[in-house]
Amino acid sequence: MFGSLKIAMVAIMITGIAGAGMYVMKLRSDNAILKANQLKLESAVAEQQELIASQKKDFEDILAANQKMNELVSVLKKDLTDLDKRFNKKNRDVGKLAIAKTKSIERITNGASALATRCIEIASGSPLTEKEKNATKKSEINSECPSIANPNYVPY
Repeated sequence: MFGSLKIAMVAIMITGIAGAGMYVMKLRSDNAILKANQLKLESAVAEQQELIASQKKDFEDILAANQKMNELVSVLKKDLTDLDKRFNKKNRDVGKLAIAKTKSIERITNGASALATRCIEIASGSPLTEKEKNATKKSEINSECPSIANPNYVPY
């Protein structure tokens, strides 16, 4: 009886040691899986942080472009108001004037059309020429849109 009890105790100890070994092996396996998952999560977090930084930069660029566009729109509105004042000065009738002085009105209209076309080109993104950049006198400027065509011109 004492011998069978001894055998039972040894069997229980061997089973316990084997179970503990299996448990440790399972823990090591779980640890390896968790480490791999942690590495994946860390790389995903780093990618997300890069994406957020990129989106912030894009947002700032959009805000800057929007501000620049708003400034251009306000300048163009001012030019339009100035042009409107020029045409509606002293109740002048351009039609009657065109009949009376055809050649003069044709020359003025053609010249102003060329200047207005250049204004549209500049507003659409065309770069300024050296002559436009360096214009400082009233005789050198584009009178249709001096604020965008001639940045160095200061009206007196």
